[in-house]
This record gives sequence, C-alpha cells and structure tokens, in this order.
Amino acid sequence: MAERTRRRHDLVRVEPAAWAAMLATRPDLAALPWVGDWALRGWPVMTRRAVDGDRIDHIALGLPLPPSAGKLRLALTLPPQALQAATPLPTLDAAKAHAPAAWRDTIELLIAVDPGVRVFGALAWQTLTGLTYLSETSDLDLLWPMPPAAKVEALLAAIQRVEAQAPMRLDGEVVGDGGDAVNWRELLLGEDQVLVKRLGGVAFEARATFVEAAR
Repeated sequence: MAERTRRRHDLVRVEPAAWAAMLATRPDLAALPWVGDWALRGWPVMTRRAVDGDRIDHIALGLPLPPSAGKLRLALTLPPQALQAATPLPTLDAAKAHAPAAWRDTIELLIAVDPGVRVFGALAWQTLTGLTYLSETSDLDLLWPMPPAAKVEALLAAIQRVEAQAPMRLDGEVVGDGGDAVNWRELLLGEDQVLVKRLGGVAFEARATFVEAAR
C-alpha cells in the first residue's frame, strides 16, 4: 500500500481474497448486509485513527453502512499488503449528481467558493456505492483544502455565508497538505487554540501555528 494512505479519510480498496480471509475471522461482520461482497464490488474502505486494541502492524480502517443496514460504523484492520493504492475522496462537483435536488443550489455556491472541496460522510458513500445513505436529516460533510494563510478568513466567511441560506447543516474540516485538519467552525471562532486531528491522534495547538504550517 502506498504511503499516500497514511492520512485520515483516505479511500482504499481491498484485495477480495484478503477481504474474505478477514471475514472468516470476523463472523460478526460477515453476517451484515452488503459486507460479504464489499470488496468484490470494488467498494472502498476508509483509513481511520488507530485505537487501543488495533494491531499495530495493520492499517486501521472504517466502513459505515447505510441506514437500511442499521447505519453501523464498522472498525476493522488489515495488513498493508491487502490494500490497493489510495484514492482521494470524491470532489463535491463529482458527487453533486447524487445529492438531493434541494441541495443543488447550495452545492453550486460551495463549488464556486472552492472547486477543490471534497465530500465525506453520507454523500460520499452514496456516490461511491450507489446505496442510499442520505436522509432528510443528513449533514453535508466537506473537506476544504487549506488556502494560503492570508485567505483562510475569507474562506471561512464564505462558508458561513453559504450555510446561512442552506437547507442542510455544513459540517467538515479544513485540511492541510500533510493531512492535519481542524473543524471549520472551530477555526471560525478564532480562539487561540484549536483541536488538530491527524491519523496519529488529536492535540490542541495554536491556531496561528496550524494556519501557517498546514500548507
């Protein structure tokens, strides 16, 4: 597996034989809807932070199931050799065809703010699998690439303006090139300290340090 996958929210596809071998040791997962042939369908899983109990020689992965399958969030680990190279999350532009019609105007405004914005959460998984993940109460979960430090405030203000007229809640993070991320609302507050999320864990850091170092 390429080093590219050592970031939160990376998508990786699993070799079908490795998936079958994993399920043979996890009957709790094998019995769930869609899970048995997930890898055969070419659907990805997502990297996540490791937690106590995860094998340190494996990659920590997550898989959310749609509401029809209980809306479960599955945690699993696989060896690096079981995984194909990482792919990025869908852009919002690529995912917009899978969004509710009532979201379309908001989505176009968000793309105009930053064409590079990507989706995770329900819209991403609906786009990736074709299964129904979105409901009437779903948020729109987004990842904005960190702009130059001088433009961060303008980005945050633009997101806030779009959300003020949006039919859904906008959730998500601003992400630096190295994968460090902070919730956009937390950045908007302007507090001196922010909670920075990365694959290796979370930690409070100076907001100015994050903004300057994230690119």
